[in-house]
Amino acid sequence: MNDSEFRELAAGAALGALSPDDQQRYQAALATNAGRGDEVNADAETAALLAYAATPVTPPASIRASLLERIATTPQNGESYVAPVQTPDESAADAVDGMPQLAEEGSSRHVRAAHAKRPVRPMRILFALAACLALLVGVGLGTAALNDYLNRPASVVALDDIRGADDAQQATVELADGGTATAHWSASLGTAVLVADGIASLPDDETYELWFVRGDTPVSAGVFDAEQGGATALLKGEMHEGDTIAVTVEQAGGSPSGTPTSEPIVAIPTA
Repeated sequence: MNDSEFRELAAGAALGALSPDDQQRYQAALATNAGRGDEVNADAETAALLAYAATPVTPPASIRASLLERIATTPQNGESYVAPVQTPDESAADAVDGMPQLAEEGSSRHVRAAHAKRPVRPMRILFALAACLALLVGVGLGTAALNDYLNRPASVVALDDIRGADDAQQATVELADGGTATAHWSASLGTAVLVADGIASLPDDETYELWFVRGDTPVSAGVFDAEQGGATALLKGEMHEGDTIAVTVEQAGGSPSGTPTSEPIVAIPTA
């Protein structure tokens, strides 16, 4: 099963829109792709957000009537519905008294032919879209909350991923001015995030620079600025197990030499 198929099944499962066969395929794929748990959890969180993002409203009665009409004309065996189309020959047959049965048989042959020419598509996508539509109507289109969730900063997304990892670790140190800095990391993901609270804002010509200190070698991991005494910063590059996560104060844009020019104000070993 390729990535596209798995993502489609995972989205359908989060919405409860899988057929029994697809549910069985999804469970089998999930058993052999245990590392995709974060992707599955993200789909479930998105579905839950759709359900609780806004105050429920009562949908118009026309939606219920339209849905019931569609259900009445949609086969429940997973096939696409094809409406009968009457040909000129069939119209003439209908006009002949005493021949309604022949006209009906002609129409049935036409429907069967239409099914033969038109490929039968699974209803999975239709059901998934219908479920999304129903959820959106039920929550009153909570687009603002949904956009906030989908447009989360990369550092927040990475922090959520780390917290969901089996080998998630963290360590906290106190800053000289009374604040704290907490490093979150996962060796299996190769990702680290620094969360600072009560950290001082710097002048415009200075910035904080992150480092992976690997043995005696510092490797720059990007820069960040503090806003209102706080910061959540994703360290760029891959973290290696045993690295020390450090922060120094550098000129705006980061150290021009690629090495620290000041003593670290934060140094958190991950070993």
